[in-house]
Amino acid sequence: MARSNVIIIEDDNEDDEIFVINSATQFQACSSSKKPLLLNKKRKRESKTLYSFCGICMDTKTASEMFDNTGICNHLFCSDCIRQHVAVKIKENLTKVKCPDPSCKGVIGPEACRSIVPKEVLERWESILCESVIMESQKFYCPFKDCSAMLVDDGGVVVTQSECPNCNRLFCAQCKVAWHCGISCVEFQSLKKDERNPNDILLMNLAKEKRWKRCPNCKRFVEKVSGCNYIACRY
Repeated sequence: MARSNVIIIEDDNEDDEIFVINSATQFQACSSSKKPLLLNKKRKRESKTLYSFCGICMDTKTASEMFDNTGICNHLFCSDCIRQHVAVKIKENLTKVKCPDPSCKGVIGPEACRSIVPKEVLERWESILCESVIMESQKFYCPFKDCSAMLVDDGGVVVTQSECPNCNRLFCAQCKVAWHCGISCVEFQSLKKDERNPNDILLMNLAKEKRWKRCPNCKRFVEKVSGCNYIACRY
């Protein structure tokens, strides 16, 4: 009985290839060469890898090196450039990180960058977003520059002397400054801005203790040692 011709169709994304086998010997030969044939096709596909142009570094990158902001915008930037872009914006305490394209209003979110930005940047980003939810009227920051922890005023009982839970230093919750020991908030607010440092406050306390008077003209403290009550300003 004669063997019928066998037709093998290799179905792939590339051009279809059709082989007509006239004998068992040819079939075996074809079967043994199938693996090299498929490897050749794989190499052909790899040679057609898609490349994209990054709009920041101006380099040509593969698709796997590009940042995917699908659903927001289609501007092309590589993951390395987006990582640096996000880090700079978070360092500036910006809550919204916009697409680097000047004409785009799209926003880059933490979820889209979770796999490319460092952990510390991501944590800082999420912290900034949480802070932005709190009403501006309720939040303020520790007055000590080396701390600057965010604090929340719940609007309850009026509090003056408070302790920062982060640096454990005293500050005035009403004046939002380091604690002005010895003078009231009203007295502190009446001082000029260049008179509100700790040394000036110590001088104020000393003046109260010694009962010094302040010249209404030059604002300097004066002390009566002897003589009449009339004092003329020299300035």
